[in-house]
Amino acid sequence: MVGARFSRRFSGELQFSSHFRDGAQTRERGLRLKARAMSAVLEINDLEQLAQIQLAWNALLPGTPGASFFHTFDWLDTYWRHFGEGQKLRVLVVRSDGSTVGILPLCVRKERYGWGMLRVLTYPLDNGGTWFGPIGPSPAATMLAAMQHIRRTPRDWDMIELRGIGPDAIDGGRTARALRAANLFSEKHEYQTMSVVDLPACWNDFLAGKSWTLRRQFRRTLHHVFDERGTQFVRHRPAPAREGDGDPRWDLYAMCEATARTSWQSSVRNGNTRTHERARAHCRAAHEAAARLGMVDLNLLLLAGHPVAFLYNYHYQGRIITLETGCDAAAGRDGIGMALVLQSMKDGIERGDRLIDLGPGECEHMRRLRTHTETSYRLTYTPLGSLRSQAVRWGRWVKNRWHRPATAPAAPTT
Repeated sequence: MVGARFSRRFSGELQFSSHFRDGAQTRERGLRLKARAMSAVLEINDLEQLAQIQLAWNALLPGTPGASFFHTFDWLDTYWRHFGEGQKLRVLVVRSDGSTVGILPLCVRKERYGWGMLRVLTYPLDNGGTWFGPIGPSPAATMLAAMQHIRRTPRDWDMIELRGIGPDAIDGGRTARALRAANLFSEKHEYQTMSVVDLPACWNDFLAGKSWTLRRQFRRTLHHVFDERGTQFVRHRPAPAREGDGDPRWDLYAMCEATARTSWQSSVRNGNTRTHERARAHCRAAHEAAARLGMVDLNLLLLAGHPVAFLYNYHYQGRIITLETGCDAAAGRDGIGMALVLQSMKDGIERGDRLIDLGPGECEHMRRLRTHTETSYRLTYTPLGSLRSQAVRWGRWVKNRWHRPATAPAAPTT
């Protein structure tokens, strides 16, 4: 009897495994057939030619999963004009029946990995956004057609590393399947963990999800900053230029810069804050572009007419991405920074915002505010013919095993 039960269970597990494997193979065959119908892939390597598809790009943006300002043509155009030197632009446009169905922005950049430089094919983000992937409502077919194009064309890279791959709610595993279907077998690793705030229908519902201690602390902070000190909250969220607005409000932006210079950012010597000389011009150009698209969300606290804290975000389709915060060093001891974030959330709920991405990290205010965390991933493909990329691959494995011996990953296989 025991042997019969074991035999039935074992055969059932084999049958389940076979069905699962057959299902995955069927999905990959379906992806290949769909990509074959979208066989026309146009590769663009310069901004002038890229500008010719701007209208098609803008039309595809609303259907893009997890879209943000970082998925727009204006972001890529602005970023490339300031930091494109030394990189190669590879934007893959997938077309079917004469119309554009998807766009995958890529670039090849040189990155240092301890012992030397490596040519990496990746997204043109420079760690600017949270999630990234194909532009358009057909990301699976777009990604597969693009990866097949990468596989066919001469290799000008040593390693493929796609960073900022979203969880199942955004990516659904389609990026990994597309790489696998194109015979680019990748390894998946955690990249960043973001703190996320799900905004309910009203402010009291948000407070109800917190402990009694946090509710009391939040109310006292808001009362002290706004009622006792008389601080003024200012929020600038312009409508798009196509609707007659798009005003960047340079006066408010100048207040953000002035506050940043009196905050911790003034001590940063090698970074990408908006007061840093390397990033200042790009931040201003990106602000102007985001305001033109109606995606700027600028928050300020004024005390006696002078800025004491700022919160700079991008927003799109009810989703807010926090980019940067700054607080006057003297005013920050009285909870000014936390009060600004809380007031911004309270105002956002009234405007209909549904989610705030606080970004990566484990700051104390993130742990207090977040309702959950979300993890992004990186997918890495290292060809056997590239000794340098294989060295990076094994080096990462050794590093992971050294730092986490109890849960060391298996040795990389090909």
